Amino acid sequence: MKVVITGAAGRLGAALCELYSQKHEVIALDRNALDLAVPQHCREVLAGVEFDALVNCAALTNVDFCETHEAESMRINAEAVGEIAGLCSERGARMVHISTDYVFDGEKAGAYTETDPAEPVSVYGLSKLRGEQALHAVSEHHLAVRVSWVFGPHRPSFIDILLKRALTEPGAAAIGDKFSTPAFTIDLAAWLEPLFDGRCNAGGVLHLCNSGATTWQEYGQKAIDLAHRRGVPLKANKVEALSLADMKNFVARRPVNSVMSVVKFAALTGITPRPWQEAVESYLYDHGGLSALIS
Repeated sequence: MKVVITGAAGRLGAALCELYSQKHEVIALDRNALDLAVPQHCREVLAGVEFDALVNCAALTNVDFCETHEAESMRINAEAVGEIAGLCSERGARMVHISTDYVFDGEKAGAYTETDPAEPVSVYGLSKLRGEQALHAVSEHHLAVRVSWVFGPHRPSFIDILLKRALTEPGAAAIGDKFSTPAFTIDLAAWLEPLFDGRCNAGGVLHLCNSGATTWQEYGQKAIDLAHRRGVPLKANKVEALSLADMKNFVARRPVNSVMSVVKFAALTGITPRPWQEAVESYLYDHGGLSALIS
């Protein structure tokens, strides 16, 4: 297949390019090649490109920046999505659009399912919801995949930053009262492939992340424990709890709970996402997380 990956230089996009290039013809488009800030540019760039499927990983994801740049957020995260979806439909190509858990308000006690109402509490969340709506206004056969707390080897994320700090500082701290689920890019890449290669043609919305639920504090503690197990000389041993309410530097509201159920994905594909703890261990031990830290 010919597969277009937008946002190809990002954490998830890079992982998709690496895996899919082994069996598909990948057309990788980074921000320089495809500027979503000018939605009509998407059509101009893709007009001469032949492809069978497109996975849109491109987005404006800085939550606080989005809060004070609403127009730009809507252009990139919503209007451009509609433009790309329209072109995909004209080509008869499958579009998988990457969305976010931040479309939820965080008030639910348990895991969110795809049928729960999306009621974002930030401009970022609203812009991503508008992107889903723009996608489905073109065709319900296109698929919006919501992911959360993405981490992986192609670009530093929360655990990389925390571990690097723990190398030189005796204390570590992270939010202990906000809940979600990490999503490992290597796993996401494998799980997304059946959603565009003909094995699973479901449209609408789908949740995709590793299984389980955690806080930033527990997530960071797991990473530190795994590093200590391999003899990495960290100065910090324990991640102390911070309160979400104490994060005065946050401009935008964050949902307190954005844990997502992956039951629908498992039923559609027969794939059961492994627990987030196993994914973190795999990243640190098998995919260069620790070696990059100490190199």
